[in-house]
Amino acid sequence: MKKSHWISLAIAWTSFADGFLQPQPSRLNHHGASRPLWMSTVAFARDGELQPGIDAIDAANPTLYQKLSNLRGDPYFQFYSVDILGSCEYIPQELFECYSETCEIYPVGDEEVPDPIKMVDSAEHDFELDGFARWDMPTDDYYDVAAFPEGYTGYDGREVWEYIHNRICFPVAYSDQHWKADFNRAVSGLHSMISAQVTRGIQERVDAGEPFSDDEVWRDPDAEFARRLGPQGDNPLALENLYFGYMLLLSAAAKAKPILLQGVGSVGSSDALRDILDDPIVSDNSVGVALSKLENHVMMDPTSLWEARMRTRELARIMNCVQCNKCRLHGKISTMGLSTAFQILLGGNISSLRRVEIATFIATLHKFSTAVDFCQRKLMY
Repeated sequence: MKKSHWISLAIAWTSFADGFLQPQPSRLNHHGASRPLWMSTVAFARDGELQPGIDAIDAANPTLYQKLSNLRGDPYFQFYSVDILGSCEYIPQELFECYSETCEIYPVGDEEVPDPIKMVDSAEHDFELDGFARWDMPTDDYYDVAAFPEGYTGYDGREVWEYIHNRICFPVAYSDQHWKADFNRAVSGLHSMISAQVTRGIQERVDAGEPFSDDEVWRDPDAEFARRLGPQGDNPLALENLYFGYMLLLSAAAKAKPILLQGVGSVGSSDALRDILDDPIVSDNSVGVALSKLENHVMMDPTSLWEARMRTRELARIMNCVQCNKCRLHGKISTMGLSTAFQILLGGNISSLRRVEIATFIATLHKFSTAVDFCQRKLMY
């Protein structure tokens, strides 16, 4: 499709974008025109106040992405004890497993996980009953996200996404002036982030010349990009919401900087993380617009905020319905990271963030940065 056609399509979408609710689960793709044209359509599709923050992220993300990528090999952010065998409590399911080797993961040897991390996780296993976050109890089984990175597995998680958007998210439009709409946008941004990771994996398979099986439907990265993240795709606001979620995470990182550094420093060196948190984009005023919107909306209805805490806990538990082990691992990390961001931004006391909260939060920040990096590169060609 020619770039000029993308512009007209984007303008057509703006006329009723406000009426869109949560993105539906089967919608996960990427394709686009040149980056400058695309970025303008994202901003003016609905919320022009986010445009300066989007521009600032686009300029700063290449450097931040490299810094965050370097952290993945740090044991603090590399190893997670996750319950891969947890039962699904929300959706009737037949016993099914993703038998593709791309879905499978294996715990690392006990000697590979530093003792200080195991000791901290064991000591910090409990969680605040009134907090936003829930996590699996630590066991001897730890998984290495550097050995099993996120990507394309061929697993179709639309049933889980349908439950998330139709049951866990709130029945309000993105345009509503309410924190519940902001919550939905953040969850939509999480969906968009995962969509970008999936499409990136398809692109890597194509670039490497690796074959697809007859059962794999998603083979065209351009078509998938268009469907999942394009202005004519399943959710015209998918890319905008990706940036909205990224902005909230960056603002949470700025707010919790001292406790994040303290937590990492108690187990190892915090120098690399300090370099990330000192990056100007983390505290950029234009990036903070998303948080300002959220805070203003919370002030309008603070008594109902307990509902957000309940929903973030359900986000973590619904991941037990994911029938792909690698997807389940990264899904739990991502939902935990987003829950931690809400805890930091809205939960009040953050002086007792656990290792698993800090690690998943920074890992999720990296996931958003990776997604934006992929989208930027995809839209340039």
